[in-house]
Amino acid sequence: MSAALRLVDLTVSYDRHPAVHHVSAEIPAAEMTAIVGPNGAGKSTLLKALLGLAPRIEGRIECSARRIAYLPQQAEIDRSFPISVLDTVLLGRWSRFGAFGGAGRVDVHDAHHAIESVGLGGFERRPIDTLSVGQFQRVLFARLLLQDADLVLLDEPFAAIDSKTVADLMDVIRRWRSEQRTVIAVLHDLDQVRRDFPNSLLLARELVDSGPTARVLSAENLLRARAMAEAWDEQAGACEVPLRRTA
Repeated sequence: MSAALRLVDLTVSYDRHPAVHHVSAEIPAAEMTAIVGPNGAGKSTLLKALLGLAPRIEGRIECSARRIAYLPQQAEIDRSFPISVLDTVLLGRWSRFGAFGGAGRVDVHDAHHAIESVGLGGFERRPIDTLSVGQFQRVLFARLLLQDADLVLLDEPFAAIDSKTVADLMDVIRRWRSEQRTVIAVLHDLDQVRRDFPNSLLLARELVDSGPTARVLSAENLLRARAMAEAWDEQAGACEVPLRRTA
């Protein structure tokens, strides 16, 4: 199986303090991979590093995707801006028409289709600040559909939403997989990960294990991850890579 992503000795730091520490792993292409681990394990930080959004990145990230789509946590999104569901979804085509262009007929058609496909037909003119958490998450998934990305990164996509919405959005994710897209999702529900995600990466600031979910989420690995997270020193500085001796 080919790799969509290779992480090579990746360390991500904030103010010289490592949040993700010397991680090396491969993420398979055209597959669904969950990033799991204890609270504060660096899961969201790892996603931001893949996008180049972390302040200090050492090591190497090798990515074969031509287009990447990203779903942040809802808490990071300001819903007070007066914008409709349709216009929010059309932002998925921002890279095509930019700040001073306008959406074309095909873009509007595709946006309507995406809204229908996530179960929000008839909501196109609704302001986003009137939506429930689950409805707004459907809107964000519709926006991702318009991006037509090879690699989709999801940060806690099912947090605080109802089971019906989770089921419907999982159908979207499975469709992406059937279309040979790579999906990486930060998740907390380990039962869901075992049920729906064939591959996992278990993180506790450092890599615990990555690969088939049945192996990665073993009781031994989960205990190890918890112990590693509890032992982590928040005040530790970024470690130094030892100099190689030359002959």
